[in-house]
Amino acid sequence: MIWISSMVGAALIVGALRDIFVTLWHPRGLGTICRGVFVVLWRGAHHLGRRRRLLGSVGPVGLVVTAGVWATMIVLGWALIYLPHMPDGFYFASALRPSAASDPVMALYLSLVTVGTLGFGDITPAYPALRLLIPLQALMGFVLFTAAISWVLQIYPALSRRRATARRLVLLAATGAEQILPAAEASIAVQWLDSVTEALTTSELDLMQYGETYFFRESDADLSLAAALSYAPRLAAAGAGSSAIEVRRAAAILDEQTRRLTRRLDTGFLHTGGTVDEICDRFAADHRHQPVSTT
Repeated sequence: MIWISSMVGAALIVGALRDIFVTLWHPRGLGTICRGVFVVLWRGAHHLGRRRRLLGSVGPVGLVVTAGVWATMIVLGWALIYLPHMPDGFYFASALRPSAASDPVMALYLSLVTVGTLGFGDITPAYPALRLLIPLQALMGFVLFTAAISWVLQIYPALSRRRATARRLVLLAATGAEQILPAAEASIAVQWLDSVTEALTTSELDLMQYGETYFFRESDADLSLAAALSYAPRLAAAGAGSSAIEVRRAAAILDEQTRRLTRRLDTGFLHTGGTVDEICDRFAADHRHQPVSTT
């Protein structure tokens, strides 16, 4: 019984720590638990109705729910490790009456107090091995708290960069850049195309590192990459019609980067297996936006 409870508890703790590491610090982020939480919330918001505000809440709610799942797994895991040693393996303060509460409740209480680094001191371990485990769990509680803060600080700058990319594409579309581009001065046309390529490259890298950002829907279409991305292939096609070789080369680079970004979107989230234009349209529809190319 002791080994089974301890092994299950250890598995929960390792699973939570692995998911935290993969989601926050691995180059190809989004752990299994984190992805599952966001996918369930995203699909649930889609099925609950056509209210776009509900989709817009998925990102922030997903952060809270995922952090809650991680915390729950760590608390339950350590409680299962403490449970077989209750009550004989611990000393209790005089105000506590171990006989008045069940062993699972006392183990869960100790785990919650320890992971919260509260340090009440009303339950202390009697065995040397358990004395080593208590500070180890307190350290994990500190790691969990720090990870949650770091997660927010990492995600929102990535979202700001994505909004800037969308705004750049929207402004180019609004000013008729695709009509001007073929006849524009080569240096200016190359600058336009390169700036969009750089922005899309940053968006792809952010999506690779912070996959959960896909589930953040922008209420303003002018700031939504889902709505604006469809203009990138049109811009590349316009640049390909220029008589200047440097413009055509910049357009080819933009076209390739657009393909890479849409491929990542399709592989990781959309699963359409379609063309660049089809993926862009599906991306917009998944975020409940109209593509900028059709507005």
